[in-house]
Amino acid sequence: MAAPLSAWLHAFRLRTLPLAVSSIIVGSTLAVPYSRISAEITFRVEVLVLALLTATLLQVLSNLANDLGDHLHGTDNADRVGPERAVQSGTISPALMKRAMVICGILAFTSGVLLITYALGLRIMTLAFLLLGLTAIGAAVKYTFGKNPYGYAGLGDVSVFLFFGIVGVLGTHYLHARYIDWSHLLPAAGFGLLSAGVLNVNNMRDIDNDAASGKRTLVVRMGSANARIYHTLLVLGGISCLVAFTLSGPSGWTSWLFLLTTPLFLLHLKRVWSATEPRSLDPQLKVLAMGTFFTALLFALGLILA
Repeated sequence: MAAPLSAWLHAFRLRTLPLAVSSIIVGSTLAVPYSRISAEITFRVEVLVLALLTATLLQVLSNLANDLGDHLHGTDNADRVGPERAVQSGTISPALMKRAMVICGILAFTSGVLLITYALGLRIMTLAFLLLGLTAIGAAVKYTFGKNPYGYAGLGDVSVFLFFGIVGVLGTHYLHARYIDWSHLLPAAGFGLLSAGVLNVNNMRDIDNDAASGKRTLVVRMGSANARIYHTLLVLGGISCLVAFTLSGPSGWTSWLFLLTTPLFLLHLKRVWSATEPRSLDPQLKVLAMGTFFTALLFALGLILA
């Protein structure tokens, strides 16, 4: 039986998509200045569009797998704090969700292959990026789905830091420019830390139910008090990486536009520390995710204008 479109849109969790494309925007924009000063064009619109499409499909795949995986592991139950999931509510059956995962996985793989071959042609690095793409698909699925999902072992933060930060920024820049600038590790780490912060808020919100369900996230392992300290380090560390990158090279005042979101992050941290119960942290997920997205846009705009 087919599920209504509204159920699928709910399962896609559209509010997570801006965060997923932030590293693509930053990695692509880092290639723009070199296109201006070099005889070789490094930034290509086609690479940007295909990278955004691939990242979006991977995030949707991860959301679908997370919906089904948490249901099968019993984590999605009546005690769950966050929004009710599609499989949990019965609007989408497990079999139909699994079929959607396969379709989304095929689309993500196809988009990724088109991206890699267009950007790099047929060379050794094409194979390396193909293997990296398959790893990304596996990471999207195995977070909570299947046997021994790594999200249940507290490794979700590492995965988010790598794929939403290091791989997302450096990999996207390489697809444009075909070389790695190691100074870009700073913005890559910055957005990786902010993205890990979004997952940490999610896990702080779900700490009680996760602990009862055997989902040993970092928050469950370290406890709420330490999780708030860890969260503060993630957010402030992310901003500090962007500041360090901007200080390390020649730049104009527009390069500091990303600091316009700093008050939002500070207010977010205040709300996290003042929260008296996990449920009150749910709105902070959107605040940090959208704050990271707008920071990426302002960081990119600053690079272009500078």
